[in-house]
Amino acid sequence: MAAAPTRASATTRTAPPTWTRTSTLSAAAMPMNNVENQPPAESAPVAPEATSGAALLTDATEPATSGPVYQPAPAPVEVAELPPLPTVQSKDGRVTLTGTSLTVRGQEFALRELERAEITPVKWILWYLLGALGLAGVMIAFLQNWLRTGPAMTGMALTALLLAYGHRGTNRLRLHRLGREALNFALPGEPAPWQSLSAEVNRRIFRVHDHAAREAAALLAAADAAMQQAAREAQAAAESEASANNNTLTNN
Repeated sequence: MAAAPTRASATTRTAPPTWTRTSTLSAAAMPMNNVENQPPAESAPVAPEATSGAALLTDATEPATSGPVYQPAPAPVEVAELPPLPTVQSKDGRVTLTGTSLTVRGQEFALRELERAEITPVKWILWYLLGALGLAGVMIAFLQNWLRTGPAMTGMALTALLLAYGHRGTNRLRLHRLGREALNFALPGEPAPWQSLSAEVNRRIFRVHDHAAREAAALLAAADAAMQQAAREAQAAAESEASANNNTLTNN
């Protein structure tokens, strides 16, 4: 009796994968790492593009956009002229002060050559001594009966005037000149008017010197601007010549 044929199984079995040990791991066998966990790769330096000499030359009618643009230096600020000031004169006419000069006893000085002016009350020691000694001598002679009353009173009056004149003294005006000796002038009268006039002289002297300093600063600024402009033009000319040479070498 023949055996009944066996029924094929409806399910198929797949063979398990077999791993082969190799001496070197291939790129496919290496484990894959997460891209997000990998450190960023260092970017290689990119070489600058070669610039031809023709690109550095620009048309004279078009502004240069690749290189620095040199602007002309601003013009220096001009110093305005000093406004005129009224003339000041002393009561006796010995001192006359204008906006630019000082005249003392007919001798004129420019305010720019003066440093300052000062007034100092001075007592005349000589007249003090003459008056005091004369008064003492007349009184001694009168007490010794060497002089009568009339001559003695006249001598006392004269010596008292000498003593008063020495006590009154004078006002010494000292003008300090730049780089030169100071000059002294004797001005009679009360010291208060002369002191106020001296203060006005000093104010005008400082005003003139301040204006001169501003003019010198403006001239110095103009000279510096001219030197900077010349340096910029020389640099621009050198760059243009270097670009022309580079362009010639590139074309050759």
